[in-house]
Amino acid sequence: MTFRPVRSQSHAQPTMEGAGVHLHRVFGFGDPGETDPFLMMDDFRNDDPAKYARGFPWHPHRGIETITYVLEGEVSHGDSLGNEGVLGAGSVQWMTAGSGILHQEMPRGNAAGQMHGFQLWANLPSSLKMTGPRYQDIQGADIPVIVEDDGTRVKIITGNFWGKRGPVDGIAADPLYLDVSVPPGVTKVLPVDTRANAFAYVFAGAGRFAEASDPMGVRVEKEFGGQEVNIRDLSGNRTLVKFGNGDEVKVTAGPEGVRFLLVAGRPIQEPVAWHGPIVMNTQAELQQAMKDLRNGTFIKPAH
Repeated sequence: MTFRPVRSQSHAQPTMEGAGVHLHRVFGFGDPGETDPFLMMDDFRNDDPAKYARGFPWHPHRGIETITYVLEGEVSHGDSLGNEGVLGAGSVQWMTAGSGILHQEMPRGNAAGQMHGFQLWANLPSSLKMTGPRYQDIQGADIPVIVEDDGTRVKIITGNFWGKRGPVDGIAADPLYLDVSVPPGVTKVLPVDTRANAFAYVFAGAGRFAEASDPMGVRVEKEFGGQEVNIRDLSGNRTLVKFGNGDEVKVTAGPEGVRFLLVAGRPIQEPVAWHGPIVMNTQAELQQAMKDLRNGTFIKPAH
């Protein structure tokens, strides 16, 4: 067994999407090979309805899958095929856009006005780019949770983990998607497919991830008492941690504990032609998608 070293760390950056939704972009619109098969991830978290209520009005998708995980509040959705529904706190929607879909997503806060969720984009291989669209809406109560004796809590959204399997299935990338909470001071080792690209996104508390076989974290220089000292950095709130090769991720929770998403998937390793919510393999395919949008043939008839 080999621990995955930390390859890089970065912080989610504030941006706006949709009709004026304030969110933080974890990664995306850079080199897609860095996180293949995942393309982009957003953390939408706000206590002010004015900063999210206008939501994400009608927009197209083709060639990808979008994964929406709601922690607080809810998201109502509808699409050009007549599907509609509401994602409540703790629930997940896995949408396979495939050949094309037009949809909208409108967030609403809880009783305190709080809205928090994540959206992750996963690429589709060329063989499935034009597959028929489909949805999987999973209620929070249907997502298995494992609680260890030390208080570690793992919610399994998709993939096999510690003898249980998440309810989302039939996904092209066959990824692992976990919501992990580790109590203060506890060290956990989490198995990950050695052939998969993997990352963690810390969204509460702080934790130190292992470098190679020694959980030293990332050594950084900081000023303390007027002097520059080397300390072990704790990966904190809104931190993306990308891992190198190995088959285990090791984390030690800080004094407030740590909660993070752990996501892994085998890379597709195909060319990417990307424009906004449409991701194909070639520029010609991308231009065809734009032409389909203009002439009203973007939505393909069901077979």
